[in-house]
Amino acid sequence: MDVRRLLRQLRRAGPEIVLALVVIVAGVTVWQAWAVSNQLRNEARNTSRIYGRITAGLADPTPGADTETLFTLTLDIRASGIPLVVTDTAGNPTQWDNLPFDAEFGDPRVAEFVRELDRTNAPITVPDIGQIHFGALPAARRLTWLAILQLSLLGTAVAVGIWAYRSAVTRDRDRVWVAMARESAHQLGTPLMSAGAWVDRLGSTSTPAEEIASHLKGDLDRLHRVAQRFERIGRPARRDHVALGSVAERVASYFRPRLPRHAHPVSLTVDAPAAGPVIDGDAVLIEWAVEALVRNAVDALSGRGGAIEITVADEGERASIRVADNGPGIPSEVRASLFEPGVSTKPGGWGIGLALAQRIVEGVHRGRLQAVPASEGAVFVAELPVVAKGAEEDV
Repeated sequence: MDVRRLLRQLRRAGPEIVLALVVIVAGVTVWQAWAVSNQLRNEARNTSRIYGRITAGLADPTPGADTETLFTLTLDIRASGIPLVVTDTAGNPTQWDNLPFDAEFGDPRVAEFVRELDRTNAPITVPDIGQIHFGALPAARRLTWLAILQLSLLGTAVAVGIWAYRSAVTRDRDRVWVAMARESAHQLGTPLMSAGAWVDRLGSTSTPAEEIASHLKGDLDRLHRVAQRFERIGRPARRDHVALGSVAERVASYFRPRLPRHAHPVSLTVDAPAAGPVIDGDAVLIEWAVEALVRNAVDALSGRGGAIEITVADEGERASIRVADNGPGIPSEVRASLFEPGVSTKPGGWGIGLALAQRIVEGVHRGRLQAVPASEGAVFVAELPVVAKGAEEDV
């Protein structure tokens, strides 16, 4: 299989891989907790049994009972599986048990194993006898390996999660760049086509030159506004007084001549209190956001016709722009991700308009853009902070 294809498949399956690793880590954690609990219960049981035997041996008046008790305890300790080596005062091994290999007296491997035990646990010194060197219980070794496995899985899950996140960010960034390129082509295409059509009419009709010049000037103005929009990307937004009523009328004036009028007519109306209300913001970006909302409504009515209404209202400390249509509405499966780049209900749509509008309203102007429930069609409401009363005289 091609390596690049495999990497693409892994990127797509990144969240599922992370989820699987998290489930495995959780399972290992439960298993480890159960093993520790079991080990503690067994240790408590063994300690209680040893204590009981010692108590019984001390209380038994039978001659030799204490010796028999010590012999039995020695067997119990050996049966526990703990590696044990007893060395004399000169450091020579004299007794051992539970070694990982079979050894005879004088075997040099026993002395090497003693040094290995001492690196883990300090030996116990017994006066006049020597030292007792001991290792870990088998259960403790299993728990250590479980902990290592748990940490390895957790580290792998974190690494895969970071990789999947970075891949998703790169994929989203690439998708946004593609969408912005298409958006720029769409923005520039309409006035260019219109200007080309008017140039063609210069030599083929008797349309007055003044009228053609007026239309060409309008197309040039449109191109200038489009250039201003893309010039704003990545730069601090301006802070001017912007009359939202004027913005709504300007957007409607641009769309009305381009709306369907015959097979499936679309109407566009504006309800605004004169030029206001006035906000503190970037007129070019605000117009871009409103235009994106209206274009979204036009696309929703494509092939079926209907009505679009732009309503501008002054609500005290905030102003609102409401764009409503009586189209098919917003499908429930995309409502939660409606403002994410690349999400579109239109076949062939690139899903940048609503994401761009939200960025302008919320990210740049500290407002709020949301899709509100409606009995018919789709309704989007943008709320923006208005200019303080008394400061509007400069508009």
